Order: sequence, then C-alpha cells, then structure tokens
Amino acid sequence: MISFVGAGPGDVDLITIKGRQLLEKADMVIYAGSLVSKDHLKFCKDSCKIYNSASMTLEEIVDKMEKAVKEGLKVVRLHTGDPTIYGAIREQMDLLDEMGIEYEVIPGVSSFTAACSAIKKEFTLPNVAQTVILTRIEGRTPVPKEEDLELLAKHKASMALFLSVKDMDRVVKKLNKGYGREDVPVAVVYKATWDDEKIIMGTLKDIEEKVEQAGITKTAQILVGDFIKGEYERSKLYDPSFSHEYREASK
Repeated sequence: MISFVGAGPGDVDLITIKGRQLLEKADMVIYAGSLVSKDHLKFCKDSCKIYNSASMTLEEIVDKMEKAVKEGLKVVRLHTGDPTIYGAIREQMDLLDEMGIEYEVIPGVSSFTAACSAIKKEFTLPNVAQTVILTRIEGRTPVPKEEDLELLAKHKASMALFLSVKDMDRVVKKLNKGYGREDVPVAVVYKATWDDEKIIMGTLKDIEEKVEQAGITKTAQILVGDFIKGEYERSKLYDPSFSHEYREASK
C-alpha cells in the first residue's frame, strides 16, 4: 500500500496522528525534501529506505513506488502541508491507477491555515467574508484566464496566495486593481510554524516594500482581506438573542 501523507506546514507535531503512525511503520519514504522538515524522518525505523524527491522526476518516483509495492513494502509519499493543495499528487495517482496499484491520501494541515493561525485571525467573519479563495499568481505554471488575480480580488473574499511572494510587485498591482483600494490589509507569513517563522503586516500600499526589505522571496503565504483588520458583526452562533437546535434565545 502507498500512503500519500500531508506532513503539515513545518512544525513536525502538526502532522496527523495517522500520518505519524504511517511514517513509523513505513519501509520506504519518499519525501518532498525542499519543503518537508527532515525532523519527520527521525520517526522512521532504521531499516526504512528514504528518498528525497527534490532531485527525482515523476517517472523515477513512481518507479520506486512500483518496485516497493511488488516487494510487499509499505510506502509513504510525504508531501508538505496538505497534499491535495498544490501537491502535484494527481499525476502520481493517475500513473498508479494505470498500474493497478492501490493507494490512500492522508490529509494534513495546510500552510494557509497555519499562516492564518500565526497572525491569530479568522478567515470567515460575519458581514466581512464567508468565502476563502486559495490561489496563486501565474508564473512558470499558468492559471486559467478566468482565475486571474485581479478578477478574483473583485469578489472581496478572504484570500490566501501560494507560490507568489517572489512576484509581489505583480501581486500588488493585480490586487489593487481588483479591490479598487490601497488600504486592504495584507499579511505575509514566511515559513509558518517553523522556528524561523516571520510575519510581516501591512496593506496593499506598503507590503511590497516591507517584503523586499525583509528579503523574503519564497516559502511564504500571502493573506489578503478585511478579515485581517477591521470591524465585523458578532456571530449568531453564540448570540444570546439567537435560537438554534441546541439553545433557546434569551428573553
């Protein structure tokens, strides 16, 4: 069996219990070495075969998996954050499907939720935003024209941008056009939950300069929206004047 496991955003204790247990029992681990903390590998048994996928091609990765399964080995494919978001696991799974090899996907804590937790905010606030957009600016990997950052920003939803901090100039320009104002709050969280985590707070007016001064060019989440700072309505969930299935409204 092959298990695609989300390692979490950085802190080794933010992997799920199920993910940790699979690591402990694995006979082979192929991990995303450029982003996954090597501390996770300390939980592997001494006999476990470990490979860093940073220098491997898709075909090489799947070939390792296929040979291991034929030998009856337990394989963990360890991805950063949650493997279902920018994890490039679909192409691996499709090839495994063609080979008739079984696999499972174990979710993990994503960097976008870790980043929001780092700044101690909540993406969804009454009368502010009830929608969260996960996206990126186009780079070497294009995005559909309907998903252009400027168009998405027009929705005024809470946003989390992956893989985009190296293009802060273009990010800011597109967001400015979409939001139509420069005072939109922005937080850039570098390596959320890692020991060297950095948080930069600002607005669309000054965040580019602040990020440049900090020298951040990769491994960061860009959070955008009025959920970061501003007024919001009280939640109905704990409002004494609001009735629901478990509580009667106060009179």
